[in-house]
Amino acid sequence: MNIQGFQKLTLLDFPGKTACTVFTGGCNLRCPFCHNGSLVLNPTEQGSVECDVLEYLKKRAGIIDGVCITGGEPLLQPDLLSFVEKCKEIGVSVKLDTNGANPKKLQKILDSGKIDYVAMDIKAAPDNYECAVGVKIDFSVFKESMEIIRKSGVQYEFRTTAVKGIHTISDFEEIAKLLKPDENYFIQKFTDSGNLLNSSGLSSFSADETEIIIEKVKKYIPRVASRG
Repeated sequence: MNIQGFQKLTLLDFPGKTACTVFTGGCNLRCPFCHNGSLVLNPTEQGSVECDVLEYLKKRAGIIDGVCITGGEPLLQPDLLSFVEKCKEIGVSVKLDTNGANPKKLQKILDSGKIDYVAMDIKAAPDNYECAVGVKIDFSVFKESMEIIRKSGVQYEFRTTAVKGIHTISDFEEIAKLLKPDENYFIQKFTDSGNLLNSSGLSSFSADETEIIIEKVKKYIPRVASRG
């Protein structure tokens, strides 16, 4: 599998787990605020990293109990399921991060029964989706992925990175209407990593503005929370 980066310890990426995070190369979207721009545009071959990750998990058995697979977009990796199965054989739980643009591949990997937790990004309100993802794509594919996740029986969350220059405060009410009242939804703070696809005109919402967003969304999703 094309693993571009490996964070050996995270207490944040996988709820309830002491985990590591692997970053896969390549993505089918071009979100201007993507903080892993080089992984999207210029993924390079990293031949030994998968072996390094698996060896690390074996050595940390009993300490590291989860792996978060993120990107880029992990569902573009043809050998993703094989890697997941190897992680499960070691005895760790697996979390998948996805942009939701590949519902068929998402269905297949969730049907495998090997994924323990899935997080899907909802990039924007439906009317603003193409601006947020940087490509022309029918929003129906993302709605299909949301339904696949809901029906999978796997623990899940939805999340949106709040970006001034992409979103307005009112957009988040439209996003909230896509969700169910009992679902977990996170508003993530945007930060300029220095590795964005396009940082022009983009900034984070202030703490006060984020609180306004949270209060608006809370009318629909009581468990909404901020992150970052």
